[in-house]
Amino acid sequence: MLTQAPPRTAVAARGRRTRRRTLIAVLATLVVLASIAWFWAASLPAGSWSVADMGVPDDGGGPAVMTGHGHDGMGGRPVDTLRLPASVPADVTVTLVARADGSRYTLNGRTPGPEIRAVAGQVVVVRLLNENVARGITLHWHGLDVPNGDDGVAGVTQDAVLPGQEFVYRFRADQVGTYWYHSHQVADEQVKGGLFGSLVVEPPGGVGPDATALVHLFDGRRTVNGAPGELAVPAAPGSTVRVRVTNTDDGPMRAWSAAPYRVLAVDGTDVHAPTPVTGAAVLVTAGGRADLEVVAPARIELGGAAVVVGGGGAPAPVPTATVDLLSYGSPVALGFDPTTPNRVFDYAIGRRPGFVGGVPGLYWTINGGMYPDVPMFMVREGDVVRMRISNSSGEVHPMHLHGHHAVVLARNGVPATGSPWWIDSLDVPDGATYDVAFVADNPGVWMDHCHNLAHPKQGLVAHLMYEGVTTPYRAGPDTPNDPE
Repeated sequence: MLTQAPPRTAVAARGRRTRRRTLIAVLATLVVLASIAWFWAASLPAGSWSVADMGVPDDGGGPAVMTGHGHDGMGGRPVDTLRLPASVPADVTVTLVARADGSRYTLNGRTPGPEIRAVAGQVVVVRLLNENVARGITLHWHGLDVPNGDDGVAGVTQDAVLPGQEFVYRFRADQVGTYWYHSHQVADEQVKGGLFGSLVVEPPGGVGPDATALVHLFDGRRTVNGAPGELAVPAAPGSTVRVRVTNTDDGPMRAWSAAPYRVLAVDGTDVHAPTPVTGAAVLVTAGGRADLEVVAPARIELGGAAVVVGGGGAPAPVPTATVDLLSYGSPVALGFDPTTPNRVFDYAIGRRPGFVGGVPGLYWTINGGMYPDVPMFMVREGDVVRMRISNSSGEVHPMHLHGHHAVVLARNGVPATGSPWWIDSLDVPDGATYDVAFVADNPGVWMDHCHNLAHPKQGLVAHLMYEGVTTPYRAGPDTPNDPE
């Protein structure tokens, strides 16, 4: 049986349809490639840039603050003028010499660096000398709300201190509590490598026997004050000892004891009416601190390391329960009214593919934007600020706001009922939402970032900027400054 050939018109029509589909596919591919090229080009950093010109201004629903973001030349107060005058005499003077030895860093030949102690109200002066750290260094006073000019962030509040150079920090230590210091130049590398130390501010008369426990991972081993294993703390039987636990790593850490203990303070702020804890661990956020009171003999477990007080006891397995700081302790007045804020901000953390600095990857987003299209939270001095921090990114993030302490108002819509839970570092797990509040009482340009220090380089960093404040410093490949 013979098959009749299709008419020429039908063949021609099919040919036209094929060519049309091919053309459409080619055009669609070109559009996609052009879009990718545009996003890639838009993400490329300038040779140098001012952090004050980055981001998307967000007035938080309050009265509009200055436009132009406050870059140098706007006529405002430069951050380097927001410092304690040099004429104020020092009460505590420290010299720290930084040295690099491969991937390890030391301060005065040791890591952690020397502990700095002051009594509340004393003026602390720290002279930082860079012996040979090639990419430069700074010191950030984590949790201590120093004036902005001494915050120690390269490219924001100062230039990195290069080899052979020095920088003098000067601040009044007026907040009693447990803090720490660390580099904020190439921070992920330098903090992991050992550029950090303890900072303790005592009340007049002291607080009784205490011990500092700086916890850090070196080569995969958990150490306390630079040594693996157990930190022995001498104490008479029956005496109470305050153990100042500081988490210098990138992720949350649990601390616990088989014996009853109390959580005396979190992030340098006392807990009101703390009660004994048994059968539960306290979570210490990356960058955060928890002061734990034990009665000797006792043993505080730190997940691979321990603090042994007065001889201690047998190791205890990690409890399944965790102290809920939202309800721990008893309420007390905050000193301000968070129910009538001047500004309300969202800090919504997500993740999606894209480009940061011209490099493709799966990056963090803030309020749907990828760095540098992230919020610049704009405030006026004296504002009461509420912020909702939410996380749908798939990972936990320890969020750290420089220069301020915030109080936790609610978690996942459940209001706080215990002692005011004041934080400068807050663990925000995937799927969680926290409402926090603070008073904008420390003018400057302040980082508000994840303290898993690999994440700011991947875009998880925003800033809080006060009206009328400028910065003369710049970051970028044409400068020595790399704050992340």
